[in-house]
Amino acid sequence: MFFIQLKNLYKSYGSIKALNGLNLKVPKGALYGLLGPNGAGKSTALRIICTLLDPDSGDVEVAGHNALIEEKETRRRLGYVAQEVAIDKILTGRELLLLQGDLYHLNKNYKKARIEELIERLEMNEWIDRRCGSFSGGMKRRLDLASGLLHEPELLILDEPTVGLDIESRAVIWGLLKELKNNETTILLSSHYLEEVDELSDEIAIIDKGKVIASGKPDDLKKKLGGDRVTLRVREFSDELEAESVRKLIKNINGVSNVVVNKKQGYSLNFLVQSNDVISNLSECLAKENFDVFALSHSRPSLDDVYLQATGKTLMDAELELAGKRDLKLENKKSMR
Repeated sequence: MFFIQLKNLYKSYGSIKALNGLNLKVPKGALYGLLGPNGAGKSTALRIICTLLDPDSGDVEVAGHNALIEEKETRRRLGYVAQEVAIDKILTGRELLLLQGDLYHLNKNYKKARIEELIERLEMNEWIDRRCGSFSGGMKRRLDLASGLLHEPELLILDEPTVGLDIESRAVIWGLLKELKNNETTILLSSHYLEEVDELSDEIAIIDKGKVIASGKPDDLKKKLGGDRVTLRVREFSDELEAESVRKLIKNINGVSNVVVNKKQGYSLNFLVQSNDVISNLSECLAKENFDVFALSHSRPSLDDVYLQATGKTLMDAELELAGKRDLKLENKKSMR
């Protein structure tokens, strides 16, 4: 049974296509990870599911309800922790949770008991009665998560819940998410932290340019790659011509597949190998063509390899590319003033 179903979602902001035919199915009781660079459309999709934003077209179903029409029924079932934490600086943490409980129309006794439970579980006892304006980023994140969980929602939606957090706060949040998953709460987690998605998720979807480009269980996606990851440099910094020559040479070696030139990493080559024997054959082949091996690393496939296979670039490369585009737009605006 699918708790969330998104069908052909489109959403544009002017000339920018945030969602471009997004399709997604999230099983009931699963922790489902959304992986992709900033600007891929993850936050837009989450805001649409939460009924905070209307799509240009497409269908949204949550727990069997049409979320675009039955907004109140949808909101009643979910808790949402947004990417940007918005907390009143004057109230104490406890006062904010009490206010949030009133907004959920919770029974007085249940509200107080639930608040105490979350304060204990998220390790907030030492500072919960301080004003929120004095809180660190990690404290605000824990309080925000507690607010989203007060009414024990069937669905928890998290948009970058641990971005910029210290190790202690991240560990506390990870622990709680694992407990919620074991209690069959459906969790939709958006993140660009590969290790977070890999560690927590039952299933994942990789989103790029507003659509899903790969989905499934993390281990299954890695196995589909068909081998171990190898990164090769024939010199510290090759040029495009040399990298392309090496690519043509090694792509025909038996047991080598998915050869990609990584321009952002000095025109190194990323590819997959079926066995360790292939590495020996590779070295011999390069030596015959007078290519030296400057550096060669060999590792098990990761989610970044899955992303690389789907897009032709690593997640870090995608982030840098988007950052470069944002900087260029800012420069253009400045030059027009």
